[in-house]
Amino acid sequence: MKLVVLLALLTAPAFATDLPSDLAEAVAAYDRAQIRNDTDALTQLVEDDYVLVNSNASVENKQQFLADFHLPGFKIEPYVLQERVQKVWGDGAVIGGLLHLSWTQDGRHQTRKLRVSYVWAKRNGRWRATYGQVTRVPE
Repeated sequence: MKLVVLLALLTAPAFATDLPSDLAEAVAAYDRAQIRNDTDALTQLVEDDYVLVNSNASVENKQQFLADFHLPGFKIEPYVLQERVQKVWGDGAVIGGLLHLSWTQDGRHQTRKLRVSYVWAKRNGRWRATYGQVTRVPE
């Protein structure tokens, strides 16, 4: 019996915690909205003072982040966050992991392996992304 418990602990994802159901839905909605270029949904899921640090070290505010989804031909392909890191406390959370991102921009298909992290805050009863950082993983 002890071996089973030990194996379960050793194979559990590092830093994983169960997300509150409303946060899990907000994160899933954020992912869906990015894939669908749904800026109306993203507007509701991202705080007005949102900051995104891109893999090239550029920094975007909410308006710049949303504008990317209106670029002609811009399309993010469905993705799965691997090696998840989830930390939740009270009305805050950090969610991140490894992402193999593929997208089309300016008629060119592109891919990158990235480490991502997002800070979420629950304000007025709703979870919203407040900060994101994307770091390119060297090949």
